[in-house]
Amino acid sequence: MDTIRERTEKQEYQILAPDAAKSREAKRTGAPDLCPFRTAFQRDRDRILHSKSFRRLKHKTQVYIMSGDHYRTRMTHSLEVAQISRTIARGLRLNEDLTEAIALGHDVGHTPFGHAGEAAIAKLIGHFEHNEQSLRIVEFLERNGRGLNLTTAVKDGIVNHSGQRRAKTLEGRIVHIADRIAYLCHDYDDSLRAGLLRPEDLPAIVKCRAGTAHSAMITAFVANVITASASSGESGQRDIIMTPPLQEAMDAFRAFMFERIYHSAALMHEREQAVFVLEQLFHYFMMHFDRLPMEFIEREERWGRRQAVVDYVAGLTDSYAVLLFNDIFVPPVGLRMTEKSF
Repeated sequence: MDTIRERTEKQEYQILAPDAAKSREAKRTGAPDLCPFRTAFQRDRDRILHSKSFRRLKHKTQVYIMSGDHYRTRMTHSLEVAQISRTIARGLRLNEDLTEAIALGHDVGHTPFGHAGEAAIAKLIGHFEHNEQSLRIVEFLERNGRGLNLTTAVKDGIVNHSGQRRAKTLEGRIVHIADRIAYLCHDYDDSLRAGLLRPEDLPAIVKCRAGTAHSAMITAFVANVITASASSGESGQRDIIMTPPLQEAMDAFRAFMFERIYHSAALMHEREQAVFVLEQLFHYFMMHFDRLPMEFIEREERWGRRQAVVDYVAGLTDSYAVLLFNDIFVPPVGLRMTEKSF
């Protein structure tokens, strides 16, 4: 009698498109480690969801460091990317479980303080990209150095989710575009809440083709990806794309957000503070390596001192980085309110 997993694997061949990734064909570098209930991609999703690095995302900045309860964090961003990815995957009859696993894991290697922190570490060591660190975490650092033993398709999607990289699977390419849709639309929504933007500030091409409400914008971009990608295979192999008019609108939207928010003068002081904190922590632990947690000290022989320090500092949450900085560099001085104090 087939297991639940085997029944699900068979159903994928009946329901999913021919070019969808199939769980039965998934490969791992480590032991196959089959489950009677969950497919390979479902196991990957669960391993990421239950990892320490994923839990830390709830205290890592998306854009606004001094944020309130309703601003996005790296965790809420990852969940939103997963939702958008699954919607696109379902519309194209691709593997939703694979897109969800990639989406949940794509930012686990992000630094504290968002892209300001990423840039700070890159400047310190010459090269650092959060997608590569995400792969390093799931492959080597999680579970006390054993890694999560994820499938090659999930790891490929994680490391190729940003920049000009292209994942091998269509599911991985979905996450690439879903990530951009999510962070642009949701960072715009947070910027409205913060009072840094107004809907009328958007470029005319964005307002005309995608709208001004973040939910309407997501719907416009997602619908376009599904329809454009579905028809892309009529003359050959399918790809995950937008039509030129919507792609043009997204490019204008992205340029607008970089100018008005990501590189804005309004957030410059916060970015400078974040960079300073990470720089000082990096230099301190390079000089006082013995004060790192033991699990990082033990990595020196395999990875070298600098990489062990980078792994530690990059893995910090925003709040813990600040607490650590205060503990190391700020004297515990308190004022006593006596008559001599006046």
